[in-house]
Formats: sequence, C-alpha cells, structure tokens
Amino acid sequence: MSQPIQSSTDHTAIRPDFALISQWIKPHAKVLDLGCGDGELLTHLHHQHDIRGYGVEKDDSNWLTAMENGVDVLQMDLESGLSGFEDQSFDTVILSQTLQAMHNTEGIVQEMLRVGHEAIVTFPNFGYWRNRFQIVFGNMPVSKTLPYQWYDTPNVHLCTIDDFDAFCTKHHIAIIERRVITDGQDIQFLPNFLGNLAMYRLKSA
Repeated sequence: MSQPIQSSTDHTAIRPDFALISQWIKPHAKVLDLGCGDGELLTHLHHQHDIRGYGVEKDDSNWLTAMENGVDVLQMDLESGLSGFEDQSFDTVILSQTLQAMHNTEGIVQEMLRVGHEAIVTFPNFGYWRNRFQIVFGNMPVSKTLPYQWYDTPNVHLCTIDDFDAFCTKHHIAIIERRVITDGQDIQFLPNFLGNLAMYRLKSA
C-alpha cells in the first residue's frame, strides 16, 4: 500500500515533500517558488541541483528571513498575479501547500503555466480519511497538513485529489506525474482516501 520516500540529501534531514519536489527539478534549472516562506525549499534545491532560484513571499517576517538566508525573493501578493514575469521564463514554478489559501485558484495555476515550462503544485488532501472522520463527528478537520482552527484558517479553497484531477481535465492541464504521501510514506492504494498530501507535476496540454 505504501513505501518510504527516500531523500537524495546526504547532508541534512529534509521534509518528504521537499525530497519529492527535488526529484522533479533538473540540475541548473531556473526555479520560481511562490509563497516561498523562509526560502527553505529554494535553499535545498540550490544545494542539490545548483538551481537559479527566485522566491515570491507576502509575509513580512518570512520575506525578511528569506532575504537573510540569501534567497533572491520578491515581496508581493500572489493574488495580484504574475504579470511581472515573462512567458516561459522559468523551467519550473512551484506552489507548495499554498493553493488552498488562494482566492483565485484558476488564475494562479494558469499564470504558473504561462510563466513556467512546468508547474509543481502541492496541497493537503481534504479527502484524507482522518479529515472525513472529523467531519462525520461534527468538527472541521485539524491535522498536521491542516493545522488551523476554522476561525483562524487562511485556507479558503480546500479540495480533494479527485477534485484537482477534475480541475486539470476541465482546464486542459496535463498531469506529468502525481504523488500522494502520508507521514513520509508514498501512497498508491486509494490515494484520495489514504493520502494526506497531494503533489502534482503539471504542464499545459
């Protein structure tokens, strides 16, 4: 049903989702990380693949930390779009666990595919069985991938793996590869039920 994910990093422990993203990045690629936080992913990719990495971050504290960590990061709100970036100017554009917090979901994914040759999107799977279990008993889910209470969550568009598959079909987006994980384990059986984090590698169809 599941198997452990192996990180290719020898010098440091790395999040399982970052290890998988790293497998999808080519050496010396030009990468844009949207909602890059403190720049941890870009720093990892630089060490692993000698990428040319650029970040976009809205939060003042994260933006400052990323700058202090040596990441080339632009402070801006993703909801305003990516008009400052030229078509196909990046090899890969990444949106890691931020999709559910976007108001204009369609717009940001389409912009990612305009700006990048490929896009990587990851998000918590609302169809995960533990989330369903909490809803059955009358509560909004709270978990490692959905750590907020209903009243303070930044998440506005939660979806399941099946929902995102349908989204890609409707918008003519090709799924190059899909991985689903739970607690560092690769889930292949009933992924929409047993997986808590979905990871997609996309391109325009």
